[in-house]
Amino acid sequence: MATTNDLKNGLVLNLDGQLWSVVNFQHVKPGKGGAFVRTTLKHVLSGKVVDKTFNAGTKVDTATVDRRTMTYLYNDGTDFVFMDSDTFDQITVPSEIVGNAAGFLLENTEVQVAVHEEAPLYVELPTSVELVVQHTDPGLQGDRSTGGTKPATLETGAEIQVPLFLTTGEKVKVDTRDGRYLGRVSS
Repeated sequence: MATTNDLKNGLVLNLDGQLWSVVNFQHVKPGKGGAFVRTTLKHVLSGKVVDKTFNAGTKVDTATVDRRTMTYLYNDGTDFVFMDSDTFDQITVPSEIVGNAAGFLLENTEVQVAVHEEAPLYVELPTSVELVVQHTDPGLQGDRSTGGTKPATLETGAEIQVPLFLTTGEKVKVDTRDGRYLGRVSS
């Protein structure tokens, strides 16, 4: 338990059985009336963002969320298996929790796995990863200056948009947050 005076960014609250992360908070002392705390909260699982106001000094239930550095080992068909980098314990994370991150996960990639009461909450990838283009159609001659894009399938199975000059087998840097092409990687 904590009070609203103890709030800080990144703190995870347990409100009515739901886990919410504090994105932003502001203590407000109006000229009239009691002080209050205005917060922006992000739902840990769904990513939904809401604004909530608490009276100053109100007790709030905090949740312990353990963020661990883990290495992605393999996909067993339905679940993803990660290994704790410190203890070498293996943890199985359902594909619903991994979500879109699965399209950018290569074996032996280091990620952050958030765990609450031994249950995995979400997987956080590095901001960008380097992946090989598994397949893309050749760009048409003369189209190179238009700045157009074409679909490309990466070695993980994810499909992204890449510039027309890229060919199959090239390594590219991809933003894991939105699947955006960031550039070519020289071998």
